[in-house]
Amino acid sequence: MEVDLPFLLLIFVINVAYISLNTIRFMLTMKSYRLAASLVSMVEVTIYVVGLGLVLDSLDNYINLAVYALGYGFGIALGIKIEEFLALGYIMVTAIVPDIETKMPEDLRDLGYGVTTSLAFGREGDRMVLEILTPRKTERKLYKQISQIEPKSFIISYEPKYINGGFWTRKLKKRRKEIEAEEQR
Repeated sequence: MEVDLPFLLLIFVINVAYISLNTIRFMLTMKSYRLAASLVSMVEVTIYVVGLGLVLDSLDNYINLAVYALGYGFGIALGIKIEEFLALGYIMVTAIVPDIETKMPEDLRDLGYGVTTSLAFGREGDRMVLEILTPRKTERKLYKQISQIEPKSFIISYEPKYINGGFWTRKLKKRRKEIEAEEQR
């Protein structure tokens, strides 16, 4: 059995590209980016057909199939990394803090976040609940800021499906741009 390294590399690269695009297309579909998902899927299926054709034409060589599978695994990992880098969409963060007199809402508002507060009662007494909507790109930064202000915060996050109106659409975008401009100076 002959090993053709350039051919194996081609199979690997094709499958990494195909699966990375597949992962990204799936994420775009889940976030309702219809046009982008459709365009990515056209490239994806073309790469898939070419790659699968190469492997099926040489099924007598099990190394080709192994490299195809290896490319699949690397493609998943790369697709996830690309999706994390793109960080499409928004998250809703709920922070529950034990101090109902906390200045956290004002501090977070000063940092450009839209914050809605309410009082709640937990097992150990009164709590303040903060609801914060933020782009996924700033998710980790927000977690750090919350933890720095109140280390005992209980934090939960989820992705909202629909957003309309409120502080977010009017002022937050403007304020976030101002803060980002200040940070770049």
